[in-house]
Amino acid sequence: MTLPASRLCNAAGVAGAIVSLSIAYFYMERHLGLEACPLCLIDRAIVAVIGVIFLLALIFNPKRLGQRIFAGLALLFSGLGIAVCWRHLWLQSLPKDQLPECTPGLEYMLETFPLGETIRTIMTSAGECAEVQWTFMGLSIPAQTLLVFIGFALLSLLQILRKQD
Repeated sequence: MTLPASRLCNAAGVAGAIVSLSIAYFYMERHLGLEACPLCLIDRAIVAVIGVIFLLALIFNPKRLGQRIFAGLALLFSGLGIAVCWRHLWLQSLPKDQLPECTPGLEYMLETFPLGETIRTIMTSAGECAEVQWTFMGLSIPAQTLLVFIGFALLSLLQILRKQD
């Protein structure tokens, strides 16, 4: 079986990130009027980082070791995205009486708290993220985003495990 070239895989990663972020911003936020919760914003940032990693790999087109390094970074951030989505889905599964407190506004936290404290606060509270705002084919937004991160992870693994290019 012949695998697609590294450049094609990297281009697919860039395209996946662009499509994902475009749907989130232009369709869900602008067209449907859905406001992104703090965990959704973290997901978007992670997708953007993964897109940049694939873009750099596409531009520089390194040899086998370089491709694996870029793919390893993309896999690392994909794992982080999967963890954030898992947390988000867990919050959505909780009964209302067990939800953690809502966080202050993200803009306020970024201005007031150090970045690490802001992320820690979002990951340990963020009760506002428990609301299912919209579904597509029975999947909530974090479930759909989880599939996006799994796709990035598989694409990264393909790059890491390939024998030649």
